Amino acid sequence: MSATLADTGRAQWDRDGIDSDLVTRLHRSVGEALTAAHSAHEEAGRGRLLPIDERALAQKLLADELRRMAADAYSDGTTPLDEATEAKVTAAVLDRIHGLARLQPLLDDPNIRDIHISGAQRVWLNMRDGSKVRGPAVADSDDDLVDLIATAARRIGRSERRWDHAHPELNLQLPNGDRLHALMAVSGRPTVTIRRHDFDIHRVAQLVDRGVCDDLLASFLSAAVRARANIIVAGGTGTGKTTTLRCLINEIPTDERLITVEDSLEIGLERFEDLHPDHETLEAREANTEGVGAFTLAELVRSALRMDPQRVIVGEVRGAEVLPMLLAMSQGNDGSMCSIHADSSKGVFGRLAMYAAMTPERLIPDVTNLLVANAVDLIVHLSWVSGERRVSSVRQVTGAIEAGQVVSNEMWRPDARGIGVPAAPPTPEFATQLEAFGFDASAHAAAQGWWR
Repeated sequence: MSATLADTGRAQWDRDGIDSDLVTRLHRSVGEALTAAHSAHEEAGRGRLLPIDERALAQKLLADELRRMAADAYSDGTTPLDEATEAKVTAAVLDRIHGLARLQPLLDDPNIRDIHISGAQRVWLNMRDGSKVRGPAVADSDDDLVDLIATAARRIGRSERRWDHAHPELNLQLPNGDRLHALMAVSGRPTVTIRRHDFDIHRVAQLVDRGVCDDLLASFLSAAVRARANIIVAGGTGTGKTTTLRCLINEIPTDERLITVEDSLEIGLERFEDLHPDHETLEAREANTEGVGAFTLAELVRSALRMDPQRVIVGEVRGAEVLPMLLAMSQGNDGSMCSIHADSSKGVFGRLAMYAAMTPERLIPDVTNLLVANAVDLIVHLSWVSGERRVSSVRQVTGAIEAGQVVSNEMWRPDARGIGVPAAPPTPEFATQLEAFGFDASAHAAAQGWWR
């Protein structure tokens, strides 16, 4: 497949015979004009241009530029672009503006899970079947790659983002929901990583179909969500934390008001309007070119708590937002959720303590552990097992503290293969609560005798 993709990318551009420098110049000039139009629209208090308006404006700006070029050619006594070439140039420029040029076919391929780019020509693709293949060049040069991504950063999203030597890191949600991370200046070559999201996977039953968990655990987690347990989804990079979090969120009753808080929008709650008609999605914002206007995750969580939510969901906790998140869980917003990086379910406690120590409040571990014991009900940990994503551990936080440490029961623990299997039963109070919200204890009582 890699060879096919690579050959297709190169052949398309060679066969069309388009002047790539001309496409780059037009892309830059039209892109800058669109950025200016977005800014003017925002300054007038009307927000950013709608996609349909942006497309119409881009076509007009490009057509005007091509007419100007043709007039200049006639004035200079040279031959202007013929109609066929002009059409190809138009398509190539608009593909760069509204898509991501040669990156777009990779984003459109459902078989690709992740895209790793180190310079324009070195591209690796992680496929959904677990294989890794070489991909096609995505630009003619590193400078073209930088220009492509920087232009997209200025246009895509709720607010303009910069990617240049002064702002070498970029986090961006693409229009299809994929997450793009890019580095320049601090890396040997411009580096782009794109994490693909499969929004078709959005229900707990689908996790069972894909072997992430079994029916027993799926029904347990669904009941825990309905019982308004505060849940942390943990795991390493690429283990499916966001997908699992999305599936759990979609078990929440449709009449509840939800607020999601993310560094870069990934959960995609807006795609499930029928499941969550009353929701708000909040996204962190970097400072603008004047160094003002930044809005951090911690500030967003505090803002979310003022928006009368029934549940608050933080896409990924990794800093000062840990404190308002734990306070939200312990002060009436039962059923809230978040995700976090951790190498085990027990390791979540240390990770939370580390983040809390980094906040302006500088919480000591004993205080953090007391807060966690009163805020968190369940930790669901995911791992890679034989190339597949699996739930490896589920830990109930009992609410108690012993010798300054959080007391917990590992209800599912990894077996010899690393797959979570029933271990300790829940506390009687939690068991009764889950049964009241649909967990059929009698149907699962035979699972190694673990429930009762």
